Parts: sequence; structure tokens; C-alpha cells
Amino acid sequence: MAKSLTKLWLGGLKRLFAAQTELARDTLKRAAARPARPVAKPAAKLRSKTRRETPRPGARESRVRPRAAAWASGNWARSFHSAPAAPGRLVNHLSYGLYVPSGHALAGMPLVVMLHGCKQSIDEFAEGTRMNLLADRYGFAVVYPEQSKHVHAHRCWHWYDFSDRAGGAEARAVVSLVDALVATYEFDAGRVYLAGLSAGAGLASLLAVHHPNRFAAVALHSGPAFGEARSGVAGMDVMRRGTRHEPAALIDAAVDVRSYPGMPAIIFHGDADHVVSPENAEQLALQFARLNGLVDAEGERRSGEVREERKAGVVTRDYIKGGRRIVRLCRVQGLGHEWSGGDDAVPFHSSKGPDASARAWEFLRYQRRLGAAEPLEVVPVAARRA
Repeated sequence: MAKSLTKLWLGGLKRLFAAQTELARDTLKRAAARPARPVAKPAAKLRSKTRRETPRPGARESRVRPRAAAWASGNWARSFHSAPAAPGRLVNHLSYGLYVPSGHALAGMPLVVMLHGCKQSIDEFAEGTRMNLLADRYGFAVVYPEQSKHVHAHRCWHWYDFSDRAGGAEARAVVSLVDALVATYEFDAGRVYLAGLSAGAGLASLLAVHHPNRFAAVALHSGPAFGEARSGVAGMDVMRRGTRHEPAALIDAAVDVRSYPGMPAIIFHGDADHVVSPENAEQLALQFARLNGLVDAEGERRSGEVREERKAGVVTRDYIKGGRRIVRLCRVQGLGHEWSGGDDAVPFHSSKGPDASARAWEFLRYQRRLGAAEPLEVVPVAARRA
């Protein structure tokens, strides 16, 4: 029996070798029958371009590497701030990056708080928005708080939950950081501004509504409407279609509008955004119009005027009171869930549309919080280089 099996195995092996030999012989015959090809001259060696080195249409800094452009010529430092402890946390460290332009006095300098979106780092957000380049040009500081992956796996802020364990704790940490920076660097407490993208815009709205004495104005990009969501599932629902309730009424449920000090706001949104529905931008505009006393609880205009303009693929709507532009809505045609006019080599930013960073600063720079609150708990910070 053993001999029979050995014969079978050896026979199969011989047939396999014979088949492979025949195949190799046929391949050599076909190769010999082909006409000879002329030998090409060696091509000049091409310098490979990375995504960072490839110039982008319309990018004003196309000759500068994006990271160098993001940090510009000032001082970029990474550090962390020990914020008041939240329930369930022994410590509440908030990482951040601080950009200070060179050649400007720190005392009295405005401060812009930039809140990134989900799946973003502060390096990417600074790079994609190019806000630091504007800081160099106009002389303001920029701070980028960074959500921890230990708090949320995708670095999302809990904009939909104002409880002490989630969004409320994150908001208080940002306020504490701002107070510490103002105290340490003597930034102008009356000219501290908020800006955010997506979930960062959601947290910026939460801060603007609940901490208006700390901020002079807010810029929101691709953000969700405020006040309806109380959980992650409800937050996704609001993102998909906006709020089910009257937007202005949600503001009345959150704050006493009669005693609210007002909050100028500029809002950007892409009409092709399939992550956060553009309906959210319309509702946010009404909500901030309500916070500024321009509409009633049903969203009907009660003071001021509304002007709308369509130009270069952007619909701009201004809510004006006393000759001042209080709320501005910019809806960008063809823009998805991305920062308008940004660096499209960075995710969630697009060169399409107007420069949202420049337009945001142009709006924010004229706003000032009169009688800004003194810091409640000053914790000096010492920024250190990364």
C-alpha cells in the first residue's frame, strides 16, 4: 500500500514538472518570435511632488509649505491648561496651541479662540484655515484648544450636552483657559472672539449662549443649530435636518433674552454639505438674531432690517440694527462640509468659496465686549514650545 502511494505521488510530481517545463519552453518561443523593440533613452529623473508641495489653484501661499504658512513668522507653542475638575475626573487638563504674532505688543492684543471639528487636530485646523497668517497681518493672538482622544475617540466636542460631565465641563475648561491667557499675556478681555468648525462651532454656540460676558462675537462654520439635542443620537438628528422646534424659542428656553448682553455672529455654511444640513445655518441665524433682540420668540422680525445679496456663488444675508451689522449669514454654493477658502490639502477644508478666515476676522475685529467680566479664577500659564 505504501509503495502504491509513493508511486502515485512521484508520478504526479513528474507530470507537474513536465507541464511547467513545457510552459516555459512555449514562453521562450513566443518571446523569440516578437520583433525587437527600440531601446528607449533613459528619461530625465522627475522630482516627485508630495501633496504638500503641489501648488493648489487659487492658494495665495502656493510657494510656501502649508505647515510653514500655518505657523507663519510668529511664535507657536503647545501646552496644557489645568481647568477646574469635572465630575468623574480627578484632573481636567486641556491641551492647546497658542500662536502669537511677532512685532506686536502683547498688552491689549485681541484673542481668537479656534475650536476644531471632529477628526481634526489643532495643527490641521491651524494649517487648513490659515488663521495664523491673518494674525501676523493684523496683530491678534490665536488659541486652539484641543479635544482629547481619551474624552472622545474622534476628538468631537460634546456640543449637544451642557451637563457637568460633558459639554458643560468642556465649555468651562475653555473659559478657564481664556481667563488664564488674558491674565498671563494681558490680552484685551473685551476683544476675545470665538470661531469653530462643525462640532467646534457647536461648542462655540454653547459658549456664546452661556458665557456671553467672556466673548465679544462669534464665527460659526458648518455648525449645528443650538438647544434641541441632548444626546449624541439627537445631535445626529439635528445635524441631518435641523431642529424640530422653533429655533428662536429654543434660545428663550436656554437664557433670559431680556438680560442677555447680545452676541454678534457671522455664520458660514456650504449648500452641498451632507454632514450638517444647511437648514442648520438658517436656524442659527434666527437664533443669534433672537439673542440680539432682532426677532421675537416665533422668529418674526421686530427691529432692524434684513438685507440679502447674491454674488459670486455666495448668498449673504445681513441683520442690521442701528446701522450696524449684527448677524451675517453666508451660504456658499457647491461647498461641502469644509472650511470655505481654506487649504484643500487638509481634510475638511476647501479652496472653494470665499476666504472664511478673512471674512470672519473682518466681521469680528469691529466688535468689542464693553464691561467684560474680570477672570473669576486666574491660573497663570507658561506656554512651552512643542
